[in-house]
Amino acid sequence: MDSGESAGYGDAAFDTASIVKVDILAALLLQAQDADRQLTAAEQVYATKMIENSDNASATALWHSIGGADGLDAANRRFGLTATSGGDGELWGLTQTTAADQLVLLQQVFSADSELSAASRTYVQGLMESVEADQRWGVSAVAAGSNSWALKNGWLARGTTGLWDVNSIGRVTVDGTDYLVAVLSKGTESQARGIALVEAAAKAAVSAFADA
Repeated sequence: MDSGESAGYGDAAFDTASIVKVDILAALLLQAQDADRQLTAAEQVYATKMIENSDNASATALWHSIGGADGLDAANRRFGLTATSGGDGELWGLTQTTAADQLVLLQQVFSADSELSAASRTYVQGLMESVEADQRWGVSAVAAGSNSWALKNGWLARGTTGLWDVNSIGRVTVDGTDYLVAVLSKGTESQARGIALVEAAAKAAVSAFADA
């Protein structure tokens, strides 16, 4: 992150599942900045539950607040995401994205070169550092021991196939160096297999930079 170096593998589009909740919150904060206002008490409750607990009802409420897919897409154009499109109707979890776009979003959340204010970035980061215990998998597997992380995961069993989408995005700090990591997957037979795949990919990605 500090060096500005980046790498990716593949440019396929994936369902976001619940990682889109970071994007929804970023869009809400951008709209609030434009209106020169703070988040309401209700919006703050929804945001906390949406990120820390991955609460879907809260995500739906804020999806409506930002104007659904149109609001998300408008914010993403300003953020610099070029291959992400909001899901139809209330199907925010079927928003389509790429790993490269998720890294752009993470830059907006964790870098000073951002459309989001310092206060907005700090707010999102704090929620991503506080996800509930049973959701602390994914990119956090890279940050063992005294290292730190901030993340949002997504998981979704597709009704048509029974196969799983499993995704993880966030920042990990390893030996004093910050890395932004986005791993997207689809087609695994179970959530557990998807998590194992995502964690292995995250470890390999960070190792490639750490060993360079």
